[in-house]
Amino acid sequence: MSGDSELTVVLVYPELLGTYGDRGNALALVRRAQLRGLPVRITKVPLGRRLPAFGDVYLLGGGEDAAELLALRALVADPSARRVLAEAPACLAVCAGLQILAREFAAADGHREHGLGLLDVICARLPGPRAVGEVLVEPLGIPSLPMLTGYENHQGDAQILVGAEPLGRVMHGVGNGVGIGVGRLDGAVQGHIVGTYLHGPVLVRNPALADRLIEWSVGPVAPVHDEAVEQLRAERLAAVGGKRFALRRMTRA
Repeated sequence: MSGDSELTVVLVYPELLGTYGDRGNALALVRRAQLRGLPVRITKVPLGRRLPAFGDVYLLGGGEDAAELLALRALVADPSARRVLAEAPACLAVCAGLQILAREFAAADGHREHGLGLLDVICARLPGPRAVGEVLVEPLGIPSLPMLTGYENHQGDAQILVGAEPLGRVMHGVGNGVGIGVGRLDGAVQGHIVGTYLHGPVLVRNPALADRLIEWSVGPVAPVHDEAVEQLRAERLAAVGGKRFALRRMTRA
């Protein structure tokens, strides 16, 4: 942690990387920390400011193509940004954020951009229409998480290479766009860096993932129950058949 008893959440370029409510991931972390009486603060890093090294959880959200390129250029120009993100206790990168941390990604005009290379992933473009809609993901890359829900709105794909693991297997939706049906994957996990195409915001819909990021920073935390979030999860799981799938898994265990 950055101090003796305070969790610091760093929101990276929120004016660029905050599409589809991804700034709400910071609020979700604040909520989960406060439920446990853990002091927490949000540090917003505007474009042109260097990333601070004192953060505990770094958040990069989604953004349109032009905003994504501006954010990438700014991070490349920051001489310590790559090291700060690589050494952070936890980092969550959503959609454009995932692509920025990848080895490379395809810009809107098709040319290849080198990312920061913190995720061993190569992102190209999905063939056909954009991936839009609800997503249900069975976790793989982070043990002991429950089913993940979110929604997607992107044209990018993601090929996971040997240094990374998928965040999960897509049971409904497109995700990384690799494979067919339930052979598809979403996101990537490499060390304490998590990339995903899930909006929602993903940490609001999936408090267990938020808790895992906090635990990577402060150590084990006590379980808490947030009724409003659990109701949201139940609604979203039911909307795509996720509750039935989860019950089938429990029956087989």
